[in-house]
Amino acid sequence: MRACEHADAAHPTFGLRLGNAMLSMLVRFGESWHAWGVFAKMPQRDIFSWNIMVGGYGKAGFLEEALDLYHRMLWAGVRPDVYTFPCVLRTCGGVPDLRMGREVHAHVLRFGFGVEVDVLNALVTMYAKCGDVGAARKVFDGMALTDCISWNAMIAGHFENHEREAGLELFLNMLENEVQPNLMTITSVTVASGLLSDLDFAKEMHALAVKRGFATDVAYCNSLIQMYTSLGRMGEACTIFSRMETRDAMSWTAMISGYEKNGFPDKALEMYALMEVNNVSPDDVTVASALAACASLGRVDVGIKLHEIATSKGFIRYIVVANALLEMYAKSKHIDKAIEVFKYMPEKDVISWSSMIAGFCFNHKCFEALFCFRHMLADVKPNSVTFIAALAACAATGSLRYGKEIHAHVLRRGLASEGYVPNALLDLYVKCGQTGYAWAQFSAHGEKDVVSWNIMLAGFVAHGHGDIALSFFDEMLETGEHPDEVTFVALLCGCSRAGMVSQGWELFHRMTEEYSIVPNLKHYACMVDLLSRVGRLTEAYDFINRMPITPDAAVWGALLNGCRIHRHTELGELAAKFVLELEPNDAGYHVLLSDLYADAGKWAEVARVRKTMREKGLEQDYGCSWVEVKGDIHAFLTDDESHPQMKEISAVLHSIYERMKASGFDPVESYSLEDKEVSKDDVLCGHSERLAVAFGLINTTPGTSIFVTKNQYTCHSCHGILRMLSKIVRREITVRDTKEFHHFRDGSCSCGGSG
Repeated sequence: MRACEHADAAHPTFGLRLGNAMLSMLVRFGESWHAWGVFAKMPQRDIFSWNIMVGGYGKAGFLEEALDLYHRMLWAGVRPDVYTFPCVLRTCGGVPDLRMGREVHAHVLRFGFGVEVDVLNALVTMYAKCGDVGAARKVFDGMALTDCISWNAMIAGHFENHEREAGLELFLNMLENEVQPNLMTITSVTVASGLLSDLDFAKEMHALAVKRGFATDVAYCNSLIQMYTSLGRMGEACTIFSRMETRDAMSWTAMISGYEKNGFPDKALEMYALMEVNNVSPDDVTVASALAACASLGRVDVGIKLHEIATSKGFIRYIVVANALLEMYAKSKHIDKAIEVFKYMPEKDVISWSSMIAGFCFNHKCFEALFCFRHMLADVKPNSVTFIAALAACAATGSLRYGKEIHAHVLRRGLASEGYVPNALLDLYVKCGQTGYAWAQFSAHGEKDVVSWNIMLAGFVAHGHGDIALSFFDEMLETGEHPDEVTFVALLCGCSRAGMVSQGWELFHRMTEEYSIVPNLKHYACMVDLLSRVGRLTEAYDFINRMPITPDAAVWGALLNGCRIHRHTELGELAAKFVLELEPNDAGYHVLLSDLYADAGKWAEVARVRKTMREKGLEQDYGCSWVEVKGDIHAFLTDDESHPQMKEISAVLHSIYERMKASGFDPVESYSLEDKEVSKDDVLCGHSERLAVAFGLINTTPGTSIFVTKNQYTCHSCHGILRMLSKIVRREITVRDTKEFHHFRDGSCSCGGSG
């Protein structure tokens, strides 16, 4: 650089020989900006000068600038040579710009370089990089003379465009034509063979590499590790890694990525820690793979350190690293950090948006997920993963109209049968209470899997149709579909709510004896709930004591709920003792215990439980209900009076309460507690669904059904009010709470509760 500075000061312009020498040196050093300064001071330039600049800009990543220089060269009347076109074609492939690549192809033919092997090799690579494998193969097949690079370019082109079988077939043709493969050929084919799930062929490739003398090369060993990890053979991959005399960053990255993708995130982080101990500097792929492992384990502590490394090394600008950070923070329940990363990303692809939408859903921020999806549509085309996340948000919020809009998007994009999309649509209609649409979607879905059947089963159970669920299960078995553990959770839950004890026991035994499914805690909780609801409390308690696994809070909670229903205070206190040891800060279990004491008239105990709740701050978890009216979602929080129509809502509710009192029904059941009147279910319910229903009554035409979604359970008082309300206003009112659907019509509810 000092020599350049001296020459720059001594010469107002540079001669051709000196200028080309300086250009060549500066481009090799990666000093593109200084090279441009020298180029500008050269009054005379030859093809060598232009080739150096075009190639230098391309290698430095200034692809658009390199193509612009090529056009300037043509305008200057300089004739390209055999060295020009490989540089320009590599740049077209790097953009990728197929239109420009075709234009350069025409230039190749016009200037008479259509038989040059190096130029044709570059054409094959360009077309493959631009996704036009057919054009690449046409160029390759038309070559009169080929070398190993030609075969490598075409084989790699097939692999890069997901045509693995065609690539391997071409490799076999290469061997038949007695063209000797080099290290690049063997490495490329080895990685691809791992993606074919053919272990025998993979081992043949390994043997061929050993025979050809490539087995000790670091690059080949790295490809071998990738091959075995793609096949799920982590043992063989680990053996290759341990026998390597020399390892580079790619070797460690292949192992970290392999462990993460094969379901061993803990091993991936252990490998990353060893990489640090060995003072190997990670690259962007290493960091992204380690972040994926952190996301699986919820290791936000390690994730934050990786974030710092990515920032210090400049990896944060790579979209693969930023996307991995998004997923890590979202899955670790640090959604604010994920938002911050997303906000400062210079470029966002469909994975970025999909990760953000799914992250909002995972953190129970479904309205934000839908808002994010709307913004995405203006910039990026969603894929099937995006639609699945957006449909999940609609299902969680009961946003039927917007869910139908997304369904229309899916149909227009031709993705209605791709991956999990059919099941996501089915889940939407089931959770929005649209059994007709759900059944139509289920019938239209050609290739149903066990998840499809499970969604329908869970829907029947949530709507209180346990008997239909059992019949549907028999139909599922007739089709040859094999049930899984989720199937039996839904069925046992249905038996519990319908009081079908004998059928529940039969299913519980069939699960293990017929289908070899080991019961988990959810199955045991369903069985305890089944026995407890029908009053067989002692049997339920004995069942818990015979469990081969330690019962969790849900199991004891099911018994506590049964004791509350049947007012068995002594056993309820025992169940509460266990459940509150396991979940000391769960407001729901405290309320169950409070209700147990209240029903037994033990007001001092009620006061003690409520005092404990206040001390723990468990009375601040306000309920939220939302209702969709004319395509817009309106949310209502407990004790929140900020809605612009709150006066009208309050007036409607007051009028309804008065009519109920006149008919002998007290809409507010309460008891005195420490000289303070407290509604019995204020803590967990909050009665926000009353506000949502009243809003729906005001803003919809008479006779229109109202659908409300709630983030907590519907209390005894609200249940009674809505039951009576459906009779007074002569409307069908549906409330989906955290437990089940309640369809209120003509003064009755689908759940059978009297309220």
